[in-house]
Amino acid sequence: MKITYDREVDALYIRFTDTTVTTKHLEDGIALDYDAANHLAGIEILDAARRVHNPETLKQVVFEKAPAREIEDQVAAG
Repeated sequence: MKITYDREVDALYIRFTDTTVTTKHLEDGIALDYDAANHLAGIEILDAARRVHNPETLKQVVFEKAPAREIEDQVAAG
């Protein structure tokens, strides 16, 4: 997974996989990218700073690793 934030255009992108995608727009400024198998490949959020409670959040990304069992349970739940 790769998370990028472009301050110049205020866009946040979360990439799960690097592939050719089809984009589906959820609402103005929020889009989901899907791969050929219709799996989520990325999420784009425009005007990101105004969409978060505290724009300072975008200055630092903290990764939290879920325990393997928790991930397995989430996948099984669909």
